[in-house]
Amino acid sequence: MSVGARLAVDIGGTFTDVAVERDGERWTGKVLTTPHAPELGVLNGVKLVMEKAGLTPADIALVIHGTTLATNAIIERKGAKTALLTTDGFRDVLALGNESRYDQYDLNIDLPQPLIPRRWRLTVPERLDNEGRILLALDEAAVRAQVAVMRAEGIESLAIGFLHAFVNPAHEKRAAAIAHEMWPELPISLSSEVSPEMREWERFSTTAANAYVQPLMASYLRRLETGLKEGGFGCPLFMMLSGGGLTTLDTAARFPIRLVESGPAGGAIFSAHVAKQRGWSKVLSFDMGGTTAKVCLIDDFAPQASRTFEVARVGRFKKGSGLPLRIPVIEMVEIGAGGGSIAHLDALGRIQVGPESAGADPGPACYGRGGDKPAVTDANLSLGRYEPDLFAGGALKLHVQPALDALEAHVGRGLGLAPEMAGLGVVEMVDENMANAARVHAIESGKGYGGRGIIAFGGGGPVHGYRVAEKIGVDRVLVPSGAGVGSAIGFLRAPVGYEVVKSLYQRFRTFDVSAVNALLAEMSAEASRVVAEGSFGAPTEEHRIAFMRYVGQGHEINVALPARPLTVQDVAAIRAAYDAEYTRFYDRPVPGSDVEILSFAVTVATVADAVEPVAPVADAPAPAPIRVQQVRDTATGQVAPWQVYDRAEMPPGATVPGPCIVSEAETSTLVGPGWRCRVDGLGYLELTRGAGR
Repeated sequence: MSVGARLAVDIGGTFTDVAVERDGERWTGKVLTTPHAPELGVLNGVKLVMEKAGLTPADIALVIHGTTLATNAIIERKGAKTALLTTDGFRDVLALGNESRYDQYDLNIDLPQPLIPRRWRLTVPERLDNEGRILLALDEAAVRAQVAVMRAEGIESLAIGFLHAFVNPAHEKRAAAIAHEMWPELPISLSSEVSPEMREWERFSTTAANAYVQPLMASYLRRLETGLKEGGFGCPLFMMLSGGGLTTLDTAARFPIRLVESGPAGGAIFSAHVAKQRGWSKVLSFDMGGTTAKVCLIDDFAPQASRTFEVARVGRFKKGSGLPLRIPVIEMVEIGAGGGSIAHLDALGRIQVGPESAGADPGPACYGRGGDKPAVTDANLSLGRYEPDLFAGGALKLHVQPALDALEAHVGRGLGLAPEMAGLGVVEMVDENMANAARVHAIESGKGYGGRGIIAFGGGGPVHGYRVAEKIGVDRVLVPSGAGVGSAIGFLRAPVGYEVVKSLYQRFRTFDVSAVNALLAEMSAEASRVVAEGSFGAPTEEHRIAFMRYVGQGHEINVALPARPLTVQDVAAIRAAYDAEYTRFYDRPVPGSDVEILSFAVTVATVADAVEPVAPVADAPAPAPIRVQQVRDTATGQVAPWQVYDRAEMPPGATVPGPCIVSEAETSTLVGPGWRCRVDGLGYLELTRGAGR
């Protein structure tokens, strides 16, 4: 792509991770996130790692950034004052949704509240039919009147979503032009650009969310860009997308909703790269950070992808209870089970962990920054899993007594347990929550864990990895180098890419090859233009997908298309591919039923670098342990001495038996009883389970 060093930054709820690579060498670092001004944490982390690497800003060719700020703004309802301009009669689409209930038997069900309240959902006369033909021309005077209302209400951002605009965007574009003439500085999001697909609720919801976070994200990205320039960085700044590609700052500022899962997406790419290095074709990516844990299935070295995503779920683990977003995402399950997740007793006296998090400020009680509620980090510390003076490489000293006090006050006292046993209950509960999320994710994907390995990373992934593996029946865990900042490293592996999705209704019995080819060519050109802005002339590849279903069904299945103009002969092959994919999901096709295509997707991305598989290494002697810690085993509750090894001193081929801890600056890898740990040719830690306890 380009010469020089590349720098990646991932903002998490508790820590901001930084990684820089040059000429095959890598330097990493962690600093506390600064929630009040996230760019300050980024700049602090960049300075730390640049000093460690001995590099100057002039040495950096590219900065890559991912963040969950957009997601947090939606969850915490801290976005802009947003208005929706829509077609007369469709004011309440955001509130009505699709009338489905995520819990059929809950008479007091709570539904997610729209980001835009009803008084700011404004309508104008206009109407298109389902083929984009104008039935009622746009009332431009009504648009001007509604823009005046918005100014009087102090609106900060505008979403425009008209009926059937995904087929013909003319009315949306004209309304935007009028609003811009009257109010040039008002940020505007069009549904025909943000999510040009059928299904009004999902399209309007995605557009509303984009408008809701756009002022916040655009302001943050510009502040970060300015801070980097003032620090001497003259290189481009790219953003990680939820779908796994990179894009320019301008595109990200225009469509910030595509950044909602950018941090976790980097982790999935990191796992896929590591899986390819090891030749593990079926893995579970397990990323546990300070605020959340993310699990993602990876098959044939590619993360599972999706076109739908939910944010701000009202019901924990309950699909359908959140705000729907129609954006390209790497499909994963994300739960509030990170190091900062707070433990408490519910009304029935049961231990619950998360989704609330202590974050970076004040953080867990053991941080000594004013927090008094027990978090997962406090529980791990109470079990002897962390050395208080060496946490985060010694950058953050932990305090044992505040952790014990918090566990006793909020968990132990209510259950009649000593603080240490309360800590054991908290850790077991969070491990079970993560294992359960992994089970559900596999079932919903029609897959299992037979023959899979786990790739564990993030600050907490290597700590909890072996126990989660035991719970879901997996016998091998891999902890790569730099696991503590895995998502940031994943950014460095991501291609520059962009996906365009558009709707064009087709049935196979009346398939219009010319119309489909014209649409795909237009989409390919659009994606290629975006990628060309940041590909530095690197070769690209294109992937095409159709979203198909049997006529009368409610959900689609993705089917790959050839990345070239289609011919009449292709139609039968595509239909056969759909039947095969449907059979994989549901065991049998539906003979004699016609198939319809609702939407198409085209992705253009730079070609990934070739990955050489790791060569086997001969056995080597293990180093002497650097110390011994008294650790309480969560499976038995017994305290025993665990030897602690320095990862930097373990050569390729070295093997150590569990129970033990392999310590490094950004995380610790726990090797439980019945497990052993071997260092492979890349310096990765491979944990394998033997005969058990």
